[in-house]
Amino acid sequence: MAVALSVATFFMTMLGGLVALRLHDRLHLILGFSAGAVVAVSFFDLMPEALELAGPSQGNERILSLVAIGFVGYMILDRTVAPYGHKGERADRMWQRGALGAGSLAVHSLFDGLAIGLAFKVSSSVGAVVAAAVLAHDFSDGINTVGLVLGKSGGQRSALGWLVVDAVAPVIGAASTLLMEPNSTALGICLALIAGFFIYISASDLLPESFHDHPTGGTTVATILGIVCVYVAVRLASI
Repeated sequence: MAVALSVATFFMTMLGGLVALRLHDRLHLILGFSAGAVVAVSFFDLMPEALELAGPSQGNERILSLVAIGFVGYMILDRTVAPYGHKGERADRMWQRGALGAGSLAVHSLFDGLAIGLAFKVSSSVGAVVAAAVLAHDFSDGINTVGLVLGKSGGQRSALGWLVVDAVAPVIGAASTLLMEPNSTALGICLALIAGFFIYISASDLLPESFHDHPTGGTTVATILGIVCVYVAVRLASI
């Protein structure tokens, strides 16, 4: 059941990414929506899950500290592995930053699959709720992946490649849990770090790119819409 539901996440992610590719001429609005969706996933999905999974054994303060460590760690990686270059190098460097962001989204999607698989090891009802939450925001994941690559001077072919990687990741994650024993503490720690990654991506990359050379009214509305959509989806999935 877990692997079957993870296949559904593949199609949901692909659908979101293909919509983003189709509307690439409105990239600033897509990036604005992505910024809201990414930060909302961090606050409304990843951080609560991390606190629930690892908080009892590690303490809430330590888990929230890991979110900050994830933010700082991604910032250092972003500014050392893919710093801004000069002249002709700048576009390549910016694409690397987009690939770095898309790669982190794929890692998040891998953990989505892990979460689905591990939840079904607890009970079918818990697994169904987790799967519903993952499906609810996978459409945004597809948009986010395409938006990150296109926003950093990557071409549509590169964006499509990363979209496939992001869509396949949950299936791999869910399948891998068939041979794993649940370790909620380790999973919670990883989710906390990824939440920090996502907050940095939203604040440092997506938000600035969304309103660069564009009126801020439409992009602001798009960002708020992204936050609201993910909030509603997560809340509905938890009912």
